[in-house]
Amino acid sequence: MSQVVIEVNNLGKQYRLGQVGKTTIVDDFKRWTHKIQGKEDPFLRIGEENDRSKKGNSDYVWALKDINFSIQQGEVLGIIGKNGAGKSTLLKILSRTTSPTVGEYKIKGRVASLLEVGTGFHPDLTGRENVFLNGAILGMTKTEIKKNFDAIIDFSGVERYIDTPVKRYSSGMYVRLAFAVAAYLESEILIVDEVLAVGDAEFKKKCLGKMSEVSKVGKTVLFVSHEINAIKELCNKGILLENGKLAVAGNIKHVIDRYVETAKQKLAKREWMAQERPGNDFAKIDFVKIVNIQRQENCVFTFEETVGIEVGYEILQNNLRVNICVAVYSNTGQLIFMSFPEKELVKTTAGSHSIICWFPKELLNIDWYTIRVNAHTFYPTNLIFDLIDVLQFEIISNENKIILTDYEDKISGVLKIDCKWELTSN
Repeated sequence: MSQVVIEVNNLGKQYRLGQVGKTTIVDDFKRWTHKIQGKEDPFLRIGEENDRSKKGNSDYVWALKDINFSIQQGEVLGIIGKNGAGKSTLLKILSRTTSPTVGEYKIKGRVASLLEVGTGFHPDLTGRENVFLNGAILGMTKTEIKKNFDAIIDFSGVERYIDTPVKRYSSGMYVRLAFAVAAYLESEILIVDEVLAVGDAEFKKKCLGKMSEVSKVGKTVLFVSHEINAIKELCNKGILLENGKLAVAGNIKHVIDRYVETAKQKLAKREWMAQERPGNDFAKIDFVKIVNIQRQENCVFTFEETVGIEVGYEILQNNLRVNICVAVYSNTGQLIFMSFPEKELVKTTAGSHSIICWFPKELLNIDWYTIRVNAHTFYPTNLIFDLIDVLQFEIISNENKIILTDYEDKISGVLKIDCKWELTSN
């Protein structure tokens, strides 16, 4: 019978915004005495919900509040939610990197965590030296590290550079080596944050396979990722965090369905207007719109209609090439395609400009999609702004279209391409 290895009860983490100084030793002593007596923090303040979309009236915010769940031994738990929902904060608490403000959690077994790229690595040490250093930080003995050293290096794929200082590694090489060390730690619980985002497709596949492998031998895995397909493939249970609160927990399919539906409702708009005009000294963005062929704002199209993304921006310096990029993602977070304007359309003069990216007709399947818009300069290359999930649009079926096949309008896949078929024999 499986036992509970992680139990979280009424967990909360409160932060104070702005510049904050440490309290006095007397205040810390009061906190400690209240804690051992089972009393509430005497300096706890009433805080607001962690909603980044609106301005608050308090300097205190709950990054997490009223979190309750338990994990059985051998379960693979996927933790999903939008940026700022509290996912990384939760993992930091469970990894004992930070402590909760209220509530408690119980963990049975040794924990191996990989929260950030290169955590526990010293840039001036070689890969070989960092394996031993990072392994010791994670709780491995020197004997354990030596026993698993060859397997760690083989899994990471950086054997050629193992005696090179890691400050010369790419971010992908960093995370390969760091994940390999954490994966081969003889622990009962593996905690992995969104670190696979910097890895290539082959390495992501190896990591997912390794996490699946360790779960089959009784290890428990907590996995945070924005790649819903990876969550769906690996995890059997899940929790969804919204503004620091637990929205739903249970079967991973049910959790993902709730996440997708919530995202669809929140993103059902046709225009994004900049309130603080994101950007830098080179340029700033003014608006993003979803328009039809008549340049009217819209967010619902049939697959026979043309979808356009209009971006308004201001260049603040002359003779500066500012290039706009538009990317389309599926509702599961999979990148479908990205597009850049032709060279002659890239503006270099100071002032306000707007540009439209038109998608080909009869390309996207019946579903809903999210838009990402960013801009950068050339020579030197400099990211100006990056708006993720800025807008959403939906492709629906054309009820007047006659279907001449045995298939329904909604077929599998993100693309709906009218391929040409030819009969070559009777």
